[in-house]
Amino acid sequence: MRFTFLLILMLFSLFACQKSEKNKAEEFEKNIEFEISVAVFKGNGAGATSVIETIEALRIDAGINAVALTSREIQNGNLNNFDVLIFPGGSGSKQLLNLGERGQEKVREFVEIQGKGIIGICAGAYMLSSTSGYPNLKLASSVHMDRAHYNRGRGLVEFELNNKGFDIFPELKGYKLFAQYYDGPILVKSDSVKGDYNELGIYISDIHPDNFAPKRISPGKSFLLNQNKGKGKIFLIAGHPESTPGMRWMVPRMARWVAGRELVSYHKKWIKPEINSKEIIFDKTLRKKEKDNYWLLFSEESDDQIKAMKTLHSLRSRPAVRWNIGLLRSAHPETRAFAAKLLMETEYSDAIGDLVQAQKNEKDPKTKTVIKESIDFFKNK
Repeated sequence: MRFTFLLILMLFSLFACQKSEKNKAEEFEKNIEFEISVAVFKGNGAGATSVIETIEALRIDAGINAVALTSREIQNGNLNNFDVLIFPGGSGSKQLLNLGERGQEKVREFVEIQGKGIIGICAGAYMLSSTSGYPNLKLASSVHMDRAHYNRGRGLVEFELNNKGFDIFPELKGYKLFAQYYDGPILVKSDSVKGDYNELGIYISDIHPDNFAPKRISPGKSFLLNQNKGKGKIFLIAGHPESTPGMRWMVPRMARWVAGRELVSYHKKWIKPEINSKEIIFDKTLRKKEKDNYWLLFSEESDDQIKAMKTLHSLRSRPAVRWNIGLLRSAHPETRAFAAKLLMETEYSDAIGDLVQAQKNEKDPKTKTVIKESIDFFKNK
């Protein structure tokens, strides 16, 4: 009897100890504080895809907590809880209009008075500049050239860093550099706006598909720059690194710079500038090729689907990356496996939920293995 009592007492003590340790672990997780809090603007004018891809790129950095923030939340004072604000791709003027005059003042105060950081990506770079006659926040001492041809094209464009740029992105030394581009600004320093202007890199590509825009406008102009503003810091980039496999890590690196924090390194699987070797700018011919291959994705033959997927990937078609999600649900196991492989190669981490569901549904052992490899790629940072 006594032995039984002692055994029960020991088991109770062990259970209590384990429960206590579990509670401690849960409490620790609740109290984890990220080093940097980043808000990505998602008001009207911010492209939904750009918001998602920017947040996903920021998640490469384990020290960054990234969330979307609306204009209403900015009005409520929530912006004060963040270290960095990012205006993503979309429409710069529409984002500005959605902020409203009060929101604009809160953003200026966030940077100039509170000493926080701000980043403009493509449309965000338009909005943070000081272009005469264009609605903007007038924070950066940059202006956009050739407004008449703002919708100058899309594709994979080449850019080049200078020594200041390599100070922030030393991993890119020795490589030809490319990034996704979608009607981004052609930036130069304003002659009338005071403030430092640290050009970090320039356009190499001459962007004028189908001769819509004049030639020789983009080469040599600023592709990315940073500067101080009041007590805060600004970073602008004309392209879309968040949408460029091998270059997405540039976004959290920019966030660290404007937040005044250590520029930590990232896993080498994210840093792959070597995977692109030439510019691909979509002219009328390439746009038709992209569309024709899109329709092939609906073929009843797996070979046709995979051939189209390979072609679209070789074109670095930006929307085609997201089309691969639907192909995880193809009737053909070969197509499902190739879709999972491409989602991994293109670093489309927002598809992790779709991959997990595909793994649960998958009956083909080989395809299930490929899907698992893709899931592990994203989960093991």
